[in-house]
Amino acid sequence: MTMKFGPNKQILFFLLAGFLLNSCASGSNSPKGMSPREVQEKEIESAGQVKEMNERILMSTLAASKATAGDYKIGAEDLLEIAVFEVEKLNKTVRVSARGDISLPLLGILRVKGLTVTELEKRITDLLAEKYIKEPYVTVFIKEYRNQRISVIGMVEKPGIFEVAGQKTVLGMLAMAGGLKEDAGRLLFLLRAPSNEDNPKETGGSAQQPPLTLVIDLDELLIKGDLTLNVPTFSGDVINVPASGKVFVGGDVQKPGGFPLKGKSLTVSQAIAMAEGLKPEADGSEIKIFRFSGKGNKKETIDVNYYDIVEAKVADPYLKENDILIVPRSGVKNFWVGFKDFFRFSFGLGWYRPF
Repeated sequence: MTMKFGPNKQILFFLLAGFLLNSCASGSNSPKGMSPREVQEKEIESAGQVKEMNERILMSTLAASKATAGDYKIGAEDLLEIAVFEVEKLNKTVRVSARGDISLPLLGILRVKGLTVTELEKRITDLLAEKYIKEPYVTVFIKEYRNQRISVIGMVEKPGIFEVAGQKTVLGMLAMAGGLKEDAGRLLFLLRAPSNEDNPKETGGSAQQPPLTLVIDLDELLIKGDLTLNVPTFSGDVINVPASGKVFVGGDVQKPGGFPLKGKSLTVSQAIAMAEGLKPEADGSEIKIFRFSGKGNKKETIDVNYYDIVEAKVADPYLKENDILIVPRSGVKNFWVGFKDFFRFSFGLGWYRPF
């Protein structure tokens, strides 16, 4: 389902990422219907899978970095070495300005920010061929990469903000973060800020596009080896690996947080009860459940009326692992606006600003 996002909606998925990281809940008892031995066996099996995943991360990093080098997008402060075969006076080493421009003989000012090396080579070749040189041969080499800041948070061994140079991928960043913890979930959230660099005057400094949220199934990537999911990362990206076996309840509830499934079946009403119920100003008739497929940015939004559930007018739906249940505030016409102040107060946005 395709949705249009206004300015207040753009931070939603960044906020949800913080929510996934900071959510926590008590509960270490054995799940209903499972003996202690079965629980232990399941935990051992899960630990073995995480160990295998970490081995795949380390083995895949080198090959992946070579395969994606051509995906790197030129950015401010990169140092470029540009050469035109047999036209020495056009050879130049230039640093990309903060605005994303370079200056070249004959061609003047060129916008290069956001282009790959191959795209820039073609652009210079086309411009030179149009007026100055017949069949020019142009090469571009990135002599120095600017530092990029990429955050890896959640269930990894060494979460933090990493200063990296050159092109990195999801696997490369997981390796830098020390791999996955044993209680890591099977979904990875990659959040990317919208970019206004193409139309800075029109946007007036505020993003007009929604942030990109990719959800990656780690089983598909690491166990089944689907390297199409090993996407490139860019400066300002946030990689979040939530804990396994949890659902997340937020919005106008008494105790928002993440609550463990651990093999149990958990319904909407039970999850709200674990969050200690709705606040007086909550609107239980407009609850939404966000369910991610683990394939790119595909998601399902489910509308739930809590009051109808309580009155037994409708069935009490079951939640799945990594479901995000949000209870809006009564009287707020725009569903998304009601959460901005709540999430800022509860979790902060320091991790999720574009760098």
